[in-house]
Amino acid sequence: MFWFLLITMVVVVAAVTLAVVGGGDSEVLPEVAPEQLVDPLPAARPVDRADVEALRLPVAVRGYRMADVDDVLVRLGAELAERDARIAELEGALAGAAGGDDAEDERS
Repeated sequence: MFWFLLITMVVVVAAVTLAVVGGGDSEVLPEVAPEQLVDPLPAARPVDRADVEALRLPVAVRGYRMADVDDVLVRLGAELAERDARIAELEGALAGAAGGDDAEDERS
């Protein structure tokens, strides 16, 4: 029984040693390039709902890559602010046009 345990121990130590050494010049775990945002938001046109739904952020060790998330949030925030300003402008023009119609109705 003693010899069986000794031989088993030698085989396990040899297997672990070969696994750590890797059997030569090749690396055990080759360097992997960091995952990049594959399909970023379009720069030439405004972002629409389909762009946001199709967006897939790359995953890092502790979640999502902060730089990619920050870029997307900044872009979406800027476009939302631009749309809010345009909506306010159009509502102001609509209120002005409606106010002008009321003034003409009162004169008649």
